[in-house]
Amino acid sequence: MSYVIPADRGEAEALDSHDLLGHARELFDLPDGKTYLVGHSLGPATHSALDELERTASGHWRNELVKAWNSAGWFDLPRTVGASLARLIGARQDEVIIADSVSINLFKLAAAARSIARTPALIVEEDEFPTDQYIIEALSQLSGRDFVRAKSGDGLAHLERSGGVLVLSAVNYRSGEIRNMAAAEGVAHSSGGVIVWDLSHATGVTDVNLQEAGARLATGCTYKYLNGGPGAPSFLYVRADTISRLESPLPGWMGHEKPFAFEPVYAPASGIQRFASGTPPILSLAALSGALEVFESIDMSLVHDKARALGELVIARADALGLEVASPRDGRRRGGHVSLRHPNGYEIVQALIHRGILADFREPDTIRFGLSPLFLRFTDVWDALDALADILATRAWDDPAFRQRSKVT
Repeated sequence: MSYVIPADRGEAEALDSHDLLGHARELFDLPDGKTYLVGHSLGPATHSALDELERTASGHWRNELVKAWNSAGWFDLPRTVGASLARLIGARQDEVIIADSVSINLFKLAAAARSIARTPALIVEEDEFPTDQYIIEALSQLSGRDFVRAKSGDGLAHLERSGGVLVLSAVNYRSGEIRNMAAAEGVAHSSGGVIVWDLSHATGVTDVNLQEAGARLATGCTYKYLNGGPGAPSFLYVRADTISRLESPLPGWMGHEKPFAFEPVYAPASGIQRFASGTPPILSLAALSGALEVFESIDMSLVHDKARALGELVIARADALGLEVASPRDGRRRGGHVSLRHPNGYEIVQALIHRGILADFREPDTIRFGLSPLFLRFTDVWDALDALADILATRAWDDPAFRQRSKVT
């Protein structure tokens, strides 16, 4: 579907009335009177996620107790939910498992990748999400291997020279810039290096295809555009022809070939299961399983197209307001969020929240709008930018109450 950027609210309404994704909004349990522009930090609840959570807690846990590991299929949930997610990242069903957090999975994959890289050097760029930097630097300290914190955009050049292991986000968390995954994997292949992809800000809003890109390793979170709930577990992907060549540095009992044999010596499972560590979080997995139902009949290329169009609307209105746009203007290079810069960004976000428009702030001056195409309408974004215009024009943000900082910004 081709979206024409609306020039006024009437055109925005017309776009909404013909939107092929418009039906998806009804699948979300959205609070009244709120416009939610932070889907990239925590996606809203879906009806199916809440229903599945209730069914698992009040039904299986309450009535079946420990039997539910077998009778309700709890033990297999990490793989069955992973199989449901696989289509959204262009992977085979047997290449994805739900396990642990992004931080832990980055550690596992980067540590394991050293065995198939030409050298064990570890590389991360200085504008990657902090977790990615912390984990890779700590891994280098533990293993005594070379560590490079490359300048933004220079990670591939270091990978080409060293043939090491590079952690790289498919979509940058600040700017929303999309990496060319296939081109990056070409560099990795020719240099003997390995890329561990962080798909946290890409999955569920961009048309990711790991197989087409030639990617071997990836992880990402499920609580953003996948709407899995607060603290929802991460997913981990290893290409089928690479699984048997890697060993997890955290060989937990759930990754054992026979976990209930309780053997003293670790023997890894033959497939993706070997990357599981501890006992899976069943309630979170249940909610995620329900949330993924929203995507069952959704064309991800259409989702990406709408995300671009919503972003172009934000950029056009921001330009008219004289705001600095910190995201790529070319929609082909931009993911599902747009970042704007203003020296009073924090206060502006608080003023928006006061009006029922939930946006996001990132230090030192970034206003971040998450544009989740499944529940956001063009009129929602238009009205939010109207409110932003009024806040700037009246300096409504200049209120002492909006300068008070909470723990989570």
